[in-house]
Amino acid sequence: MKKAIAVFSGGLDCTVATSVYAKDYEIHAITFNYGQKAFEHELKASKTICEKMGFTHHVINLDWLSEISTSSLNTTEEIPDVEFEDLDDEKKSSESASSVWVPARNTVFTSIAASYAESIGAEIIIVGWDKEEANTFPDNSKEYMEKFNELFKVGCPIDIEIKAPAIDLDKDEIVKLGSEVNAPMELSYSCYKGTDTHCGVCESCMRRKRGFEKAGIEDLTIYEK
Repeated sequence: MKKAIAVFSGGLDCTVATSVYAKDYEIHAITFNYGQKAFEHELKASKTICEKMGFTHHVINLDWLSEISTSSLNTTEEIPDVEFEDLDDEKKSSESASSVWVPARNTVFTSIAASYAESIGAEIIIVGWDKEEANTFPDNSKEYMEKFNELFKVGCPIDIEIKAPAIDLDKDEIVKLGSEVNAPMELSYSCYKGTDTHCGVCESCMRRKRGFEKAGIEDLTIYEK
């Protein structure tokens, strides 16, 4: 069977994206530990999902990334709470995104995934990048993906392509896609804060909540608020 690398945090987006290719590829999922507050819960979700779906799972430690970061995700800085109305407020969304931005995170992750892909002969790298989050996170954008794929054509000795099935989708459309491909969304973990149950007030939790609500699909997630 063809092989694929999945950049896999155990979150909603990557769970859905990887499930799209689950039947056609031998999936090798990579979870990165870059000192994020949610790592233990991301790891638990990733392991659970990979066991259920039959994916191979690997953990890569990137201690140095937390050492140079100023992000509230992996420092002592407090992760901001948001309201539903903040999600479509460009100024407030940008402020929240700036707080949780980890320097070149997706560039680092994708480069490592490419190295792994070369080593095992994988044809694709699966990522959960999406249209909604690309509004404030440029390394989730379609343009970013296209530029990375151009780089692979120049710099990789084998054909490798990034696949992002949610690249043109908002969160509710991702939830609908997840339902269509039977992705185990109920096992995914999205909270920035790393609480035992989803905090319900960070930007990631809010987008998750709204996605299920707009999609009209039952949300089995337990939120603190």
